[in-house]
Amino acid sequence: MFALKRLPRFCLLRAIHQQQQSSTAKFSKYATTGAKGTGQEEETRVGGSGSIAEALRHGQRALGQPTCYTHPHLIKANELVPGVELREFQLRRTSLMQGLKAYAESFGDEFNGRASKSHMLVIGAAAKKYMSGKIPYVFRQSSDFYYLTGCLEPDAILMMTIDDASQVQSTLFMRPKDPHAELWDGPRTGPEYAVPLFGVQQSYPIDSFAQLAAKSVAHLKPHLWFDLKHSELPQLNDAMLQLCNSERARLLPAYSFVENMRLLKSPAEMQLMRRTCEIASLAFNEVMAETRPGQSEHQLYASIDFKCRMRNASYLAYPPVVAAGKNATVIHYVNNTQLMQPKELLLMDAGCEYGGYTSDITRTWPVSGEFTDAQRTLYDMMEQLQKETIELIMQPGGESLDQLFETTCFKLGKYLQEIGLVSKHLSDYKELASQGYKFCPHHVSHYLGMDVHDTPHVPRNTRLMPGMVFTVEPGIYIDEQRTDVPPEFRGIGIRIEDDILINEQGQVEVLTAKCLKERRALENLFKVKPQQQQD
Repeated sequence: MFALKRLPRFCLLRAIHQQQQSSTAKFSKYATTGAKGTGQEEETRVGGSGSIAEALRHGQRALGQPTCYTHPHLIKANELVPGVELREFQLRRTSLMQGLKAYAESFGDEFNGRASKSHMLVIGAAAKKYMSGKIPYVFRQSSDFYYLTGCLEPDAILMMTIDDASQVQSTLFMRPKDPHAELWDGPRTGPEYAVPLFGVQQSYPIDSFAQLAAKSVAHLKPHLWFDLKHSELPQLNDAMLQLCNSERARLLPAYSFVENMRLLKSPAEMQLMRRTCEIASLAFNEVMAETRPGQSEHQLYASIDFKCRMRNASYLAYPPVVAAGKNATVIHYVNNTQLMQPKELLLMDAGCEYGGYTSDITRTWPVSGEFTDAQRTLYDMMEQLQKETIELIMQPGGESLDQLFETTCFKLGKYLQEIGLVSKHLSDYKELASQGYKFCPHHVSHYLGMDVHDTPHVPRNTRLMPGMVFTVEPGIYIDEQRTDVPPEFRGIGIRIEDDILINEQGQVEVLTAKCLKERRALENLFKVKPQQQQD
């Protein structure tokens, strides 16, 4: 699953991709023949799914999340959640545990000072959070927990083990059924139905975790993998620290292994990324067409949110930037309270979440429908720069996100030199790149997936390869107080951002291609009556 620590990261990622393809073939075999291991999980689900379906149809049971039986308009048959089948979650768990074992064995007879060949990994769900008193925030599941389980309920624990014989066992600890709590907060799946619903081998009430985990540790003597800093469940943290002390074992961080899996999207994940990007792209086009002077930034915030949700997005992926005029020179401007004036530009950075996967788009357009001369000069420059950056992906100078950033800064410096905003006397690569960075003081790419800034511990110098999704977002921000640029350029902020997928064939897909960005197309939007776009 994972290449050895001594290998370069691009080799590690390629090994992940090959292992997942290999595991898919083995999984299909297990599911067909009923062999031990992963196939047992699928067999359990097939055997139990009828009882779930029957109970739901007769109103005898309510589960803690939508299913293909209760929400067929969102979830297809055999899918656990929108777009992803149960067997993919099972495959992820098996691949992760096999990867941990292979990684440890690469160090020889001992790993972390111990000779054990068994491993236990524990990961908790997100906790429910409250604004004040009993008023909750909208619940969002921990991305890593969701990636491995498909479970959308809070206060749950996944425990996975792999023994000397490489047998993988997955156990879920869930909140028990509670009629009074469910009267207020909605149904719970409970341990009883977690096995057939989530495809794990065992499930128990969450209060039994400490006892059963200790029993498993006493039997297997495993290496313990748990990310204490990332856990939101105090009782889980206490139990793992107690296990750590009683076994005199160190808790090993597992987040880098999970993130390396999440970095390379499966075919199902690629489809979800295509859909979430399409939703946001079409919503953007409508918002741009409806923009008029006198509207408030807040109105456009509400509009992009509404138009994404009307296409079945769950919500916006992050607080959007809706910045008119000089506000666009503040990179993370999120107040969104000002009125838009004629001849201003409007910069919007927004995206949505669909099926647990996020989009991230930025567009800049004229509030009145026409660019001024200075705005046109800068916009044409940034549009050309972004186009060249996308064309550079997986080519020399664009083989990693860091390379894309360095090359983009240099090219921006050159373009600024051509329009007279940077001294003509500069010719050194580093000097021009430094000038470009002064006008665009942020990285031009980040990984994208279940989170907006996805897999944050994966270095951006990692070599790009099929399965990766990331942004390309060069920008230029000229403060109105600057005196080293002509007055007509001051107070202008422009950013153009698209989402990119390197697909299975190694081709570069612009997932947000439907979102208009060509200058003439933006200006033409204001010349026709806005119409609802076809999804």
